[in-house]
Amino acid sequence: MRVIDKLRLLYEGDTPEAHQFRYGLLVFDVAAILFIVLTSFLPRSPAFEWMDVIIGLIVLADFVARIVISRTPWRDLAHPTTLADVAAIVSFLAPVVGEGIGFLRILRTLRLLRTYQLLARLRSDSVFFRRNEDLIIAAVNLCVFIFVMTGFVYETQRWTNTKIGNYIDALYFTIAALTTTGFGDITLTGTLGHLISVIIMIFGVTLFLRLVQVLLRPDKVRFPCPVCALQRHDRDAVHCKACGTVLNIPDDGAI
Repeated sequence: MRVIDKLRLLYEGDTPEAHQFRYGLLVFDVAAILFIVLTSFLPRSPAFEWMDVIIGLIVLADFVARIVISRTPWRDLAHPTTLADVAAIVSFLAPVVGEGIGFLRILRTLRLLRTYQLLARLRSDSVFFRRNEDLIIAAVNLCVFIFVMTGFVYETQRWTNTKIGNYIDALYFTIAALTTTGFGDITLTGTLGHLISVIIMIFGVTLFLRLVQVLLRPDKVRFPCPVCALQRHDRDAVHCKACGTVLNIPDDGAI
């Protein structure tokens, strides 16, 4: 079997090894994010710079493998998750050329956009996910937004704002701005800081309200009616409420 075929099997196959490989990539992404957060509390050192480079090389290898096995590489290169990978690679490998472009670390949290590909896999792998898909996606949208904006706040403010000393400070401000609590003990400075605050408040509140909406909405199952295309029905529905068509909604028997 050719190398490309083996890679395609790992990235796209339905074997246990393929699933383990793809979930392993998720674990790597989570570990990389935790590394970013934990090292924000510590002074930069050559050891951390080397870890940045190692993580960057792993992300680069993953990126190259995805492009190699792609059947439409040029179209995939323009995909947002691919651009997020490029940003992450550049940010992690920035220490190779010195701290002059160290600000690019702000881009590495965009690697979290890969989370949405995991959601597509969970849709077919997990009954729990299928039953709670809207709630999980709304929560993931909010969490990804919070973490990406926390990264932007930290990397743009830590050099000039004495109140932003680590990721926890940046996270605290992000949550305070998102909920419009506005304690006032931490504020962002400069035009860029004010613009980031506005973005957090507008988009953050929207995503938060979406999560609340899903939580309060009656429990429905997504099953398009074959006649009128009504998308949502009660889990135990036998007939479509809109047109009366007999439905055959799959049920795993869970209560």
